[in-house]
Amino acid sequence: MTHADVVNAMRDPGFYPHPVPSVEVVQTHVSSVFLTGDYVYKLKKPVDFGFLDFTTLELRGRFCHKEVELNRRLAPSLYLGVEPICLADDQPALGGDGEVVDWVVVMHQLDQELLGPRVLEAGKLTEEKIDAVVDLLVPFYHRAATGPGVDEYGTMEVVKFNTDENFQQTAANVGTALSRTRYEDIMAFTNAFYRERQELFRRRIAQGRIRECHGDLHLGNIFFDDPPVIFDCIEFNERFRCSDVAVDLAFLVMDLDFRDRPGLARRVVDRYVERSGDEELRELMDFYACYRAYVRGKIACLTAADPALDQEARAGQLALARRYFRLAHRYTGGDGEAGP
Repeated sequence: MTHADVVNAMRDPGFYPHPVPSVEVVQTHVSSVFLTGDYVYKLKKPVDFGFLDFTTLELRGRFCHKEVELNRRLAPSLYLGVEPICLADDQPALGGDGEVVDWVVVMHQLDQELLGPRVLEAGKLTEEKIDAVVDLLVPFYHRAATGPGVDEYGTMEVVKFNTDENFQQTAANVGTALSRTRYEDIMAFTNAFYRERQELFRRRIAQGRIRECHGDLHLGNIFFDDPPVIFDCIEFNERFRCSDVAVDLAFLVMDLDFRDRPGLARRVVDRYVERSGDEELRELMDFYACYRAYVRGKIACLTAADPALDQEARAGQLALARRYFRLAHRYTGGDGEAGP
């Protein structure tokens, strides 16, 4: 039973134990997501990107359960649980007592018009809505795990490992997704920050600013309900989830900049500083926003390499990567002009 066999079965409305008028499938670089009307089913792809490994049934099952556990911190009513995909008469079926061939995360399906990008496109993303998200995050970070087992992810050495990994994993994309000049400028900016701000990294740890965060805080992972629902945190890699709170917030800041809403990006920072008293966070924003934009560029490159995508989709992902790398360069003080 291949991954493609399971995906094809899940495209069929008759696969599900409840009425499904139609199935909408959303593909990411790591998951296939099936929207059925009342429920969402998330199937992990058997991929290994180094920083993420879903290649075995055991790993996919483990990380499905971890995803539900972690996401219930911010979205307790959204995540319903994990269900096995089992064989029934040699065909994949949801649940049952046959051989388990895969696992899916099951969620309530919320109104897709409340998703951040759609709210923004509709012209309804206001400062008040941004404030509501930040006001949810301040106590979340305060409660989140910190100390031994978490603090080490905020050390300069670990953060540098992450950025070095990004540069290594995108070296083959130089000349197509980003120019040699931009690649070297971003590396130089990043490494200069490490040299010049070593004490800042140490101080952030001492102040308790390193927390088990969300890890993937962008508009596409926020439903602007009342109150907002923040979902789809990083479950597969503690190194990406545990960080300075500034890393988490920088993702949302970068995403708003990417979508040409710099005023709302500033509002995120201003509101957080006002509510938390963390004035020093401002000193980290350009550095971590650059990091976040670069990661998104890398992910678009990885997605573009997916053989399941057609030529048009691959070209679209490559164009997206170029935009993210341009934004990363802009945070360094670069020009941000068009071109790779």
